[in-house]
Amino acid sequence: MVGLRGGTVGRRFTMLYATVFLLSGIGLIALIYLFSRSDLASSAPGQPPPGGPATGVAQHVLDLERQLADVHAQQSRQLLFGSLVAIAVMAAVSLLLGRILAAHVLRPLRLITATTRRISADNLDQRLAVAGPDDEVKELADTVDGLLKRLEASFAAQRRFVANASHELRTPLTTIRASLDVAVAKPQPAAQTVALADRVRTELDRVDRLLEGFLVLARAQHGVLPDRVPVALAALAGEALSARSAAVAERNLTVEAALTSEAWTRGSPALLSRLVQNLIDNAIVHNREGGWIRIATEDGAAVRLVVETGGSVLDQAQVDRLTQPFERLGTDRTGSQESSGLGLSIVAAIVSAHGGSLDLRVRPEGGLTVTAAMPPSDASDASHTSDDLQGSLGPLRATP
Repeated sequence: MVGLRGGTVGRRFTMLYATVFLLSGIGLIALIYLFSRSDLASSAPGQPPPGGPATGVAQHVLDLERQLADVHAQQSRQLLFGSLVAIAVMAAVSLLLGRILAAHVLRPLRLITATTRRISADNLDQRLAVAGPDDEVKELADTVDGLLKRLEASFAAQRRFVANASHELRTPLTTIRASLDVAVAKPQPAAQTVALADRVRTELDRVDRLLEGFLVLARAQHGVLPDRVPVALAALAGEALSARSAAVAERNLTVEAALTSEAWTRGSPALLSRLVQNLIDNAIVHNREGGWIRIATEDGAAVRLVVETGGSVLDQAQVDRLTQPFERLGTDRTGSQESSGLGLSIVAAIVSAHGGSLDLRVRPEGGLTVTAAMPPSDASDASHTSDDLQGSLGPLRATP
C-alpha cells in the first residue's frame, strides 16, 4: 500500500493494475483449489462392509478408488503448482502491461503538462488545443485553455490600463506645470510663490519620470517589438557613460570599461538603450562615494552586458526581489528621492521581451553584479561601423 500512496501517477497506476490482477488471480486459484478438494473428498475410497471380509470384487473396487484418489491428489498438486507458476509469470507481465497502459492513458496529461510549462506571461495567446473524444482529459484541456484565455485578457487589460493611465496623467501634469510658469512669470512674484513653484516642479519631475517608467514597463511587458534591428551593446554603453560623465565625476567614481565590438543583439534600440541606461544609473546612484564601477560586454552563445559595483555586503534573498516594481533594499541603496523603484523591473521586462535572462548576484566581498544575457545577432547588416564604435569606446577607459 505504500507504493500506491507515493511516487508518480504512472507508478501508482502500474502498481494498482498489478495488485488487482494478482488478487484476482489468487482468488480464482483459491476457488479452483477448493472445488478440486471437494471433488477429491467426494471421491474418497469406501470402506469394506463391517463384520465380513471383503470379496474379491469389492476389494478390486476399493483398489481402483484408491488409485483414482491418488491421481486426483496428484492432479490437484500439479494444478496448484502450475497456478503458482502462472501467477509469478503474470505478475511480471502485469507490471509491464500496467506500465504500458499507464503511459498510454497518461500521455495526453504529459502533453498538457509540457505545453502548459512552455506558456508564460509573454505567450498567453498559445492554447493546448487537445484533439480527441470528449472525455475527461479533453475536458481538462479545454478548462486550461479557458483559464489561459481569461489570463490573457486580464494581462492585456492590466497593461493597457497602465499605459493609458500613464499617458492620460501627463495632461494634468502639463497643465499644472504651465500654471506654475504663469504664476512665476508675473511681475515681482512673491518669494514664497517662487519657492513653492520650485518645490512643485521638482515633484512634477519625479512624477514624470515615474510615468515614463510605467510606459516603458508596459511596452516591455507587452512584448511587441516591431523595430527589431541589430544593436551593439557596447555602443549603447559608451553613449550612456558619456552622457553621465558629470554624475560619475560628482561622486568621484572609478569606471572600468571592457567593451567588445562583437557584442551584438537584435531588438528594439529604444528599449535596449533604456536597459543600458537603467543599469548604469543604478550603478551610479546606488554606490558609495569614491566607489567603482566595472562595465563589460561579452559575446558568444549569448551576448552579455555585465555591470559590477562595490559596496556593502547585501542579502541575496532581498536582491532577488529587486526585479519587482517598487522594491528597494533600503535607504542605503535608494540613493536619493529620485529613485522610483522601477529601474531593475524595467530592465527585467526588457530582457524578457528580447528572449534573454537577467541575473542579480551579490559579491561576497560586497556590492552587486548584474548580468543581462540576450541572444546574439550578426552585425553584418547593421549601419554601424567599427570606426564609430571605437570612437565611442575610446574615452571610456579613462578613470574619471
